[in-house]
Amino acid sequence: MDKHLFEELHHISLSLFNKNFFTVFHGSISARLDSNTFIINKKDTILDEIQESSFVKLDCNKRDYRWSMATEDVNIHELIYEAIPNAKYVSYTMPPYATAFSLKHGKVSPKDYYGKTILGDVVIYDPKDINDWIERAPYEISSFFKTHKSHLLLIKGFGVICYDRDIVEMAKKVSILENSCKLLALSNEI
Repeated sequence: MDKHLFEELHHISLSLFNKNFFTVFHGSISARLDSNTFIINKKDTILDEIQESSFVKLDCNKRDYRWSMATEDVNIHELIYEAIPNAKYVSYTMPPYATAFSLKHGKVSPKDYYGKTILGDVVIYDPKDINDWIERAPYEISSFFKTHKSHLLLIKGFGVICYDRDIVEMAKKVSILENSCKLLALSNEI
């Protein structure tokens, strides 16, 4: 793996873990290498101490044993890369305030400066029947991104899927969303 790419993934992964956006059980991060290949964290990887061996390189045109080594949401990443040619990085996070906010609302309307000016209103996607969500998720998420300008999708009770060409911008969007939801929750308690 390219040293610079690994350092970027390591830095952002640790940052997202420290902010509690990744947990021991939830979360994934990937990077496109070319039009048909990408790297993604392996299943059971704890994202605060990633190493090069924490990732698996996958070829979208060749399903082999390596696909079974990848995190369970690998198909979400794959279909986003297929649907969005300019997606370079994809993450699945479960930031606590945003995920909690999604349980009782249909959209996030930030009241803070950064949330309002950078994100604007964020639609909360309701997967309806959660019993088959993992099977439907790759198709519904990639379809959402194809039909909306947003690079970020907050899914009710599931978390946030985000993609971007710049890994820092991707992490920034998730962080701004989480902060906006936190401020909305705290302002209701005051």
